[in-house]
Amino acid sequence: MASYHLSNLASEDLANILEYGITTFGFTVAEQYYDGLICRFQEIANHPNQYPSIDHIRVGYRRSVFKSHTIYYKTIDTDVHIIRILNRQSLNHLT
Repeated sequence: MASYHLSNLASEDLANILEYGITTFGFTVAEQYYDGLICRFQEIANHPNQYPSIDHIRVGYRRSVFKSHTIYYKTIDTDVHIIRILNRQSLNHLT
C-alpha cells in the first residue's frame, strides 16, 4: 500500500476541520467527514497521478477536491506529501 504524509500545516488543517465539524454539525457528521478525508488521502497515495496537476499555481503540485475542501499535495519519490487542506481560503495559504 502506498503511503502519504501530512505536513504540519495539513495536520493543523485537518484538526481544524474536525473541530469545526463537531461544533457546527455534531460529532457523528464530523467523524464521517474526517474519515472521508482520510480515505481520500489513501486514494491519492495509491493513484497520485489520477488528480490534476496545478503547475500553473505551484509547480509539482496536484489537487483533489473532496466535498467542500481541496487537498493540495505533491509526490516525492514514491511518497505523497499532503501540503494543505483548504476550504475557500486564498491560494496564498498554499505553502
